[in-house]
Amino acid sequence: MEPKDYVVTKIEGEYAYLREMNGMSDTELFIALALLPSGTDVGSKLHYEMLEYTLL
Repeated sequence: MEPKDYVVTKIEGEYAYLREMNGMSDTELFIALALLPSGTDVGSKLHYEMLEYTLL
């Protein structure tokens, strides 16, 4: 899978909604906060590569 950049659009309970930053897709991902880096909040920009998310 190729690297992708996301932005956190909302957080509900223990889950975050991520949208691709390139704007090519209208799909939102629903990801458990436990899988995201510490400090992730609404508006955070994330980089996904090699099955790992990192804050940008």
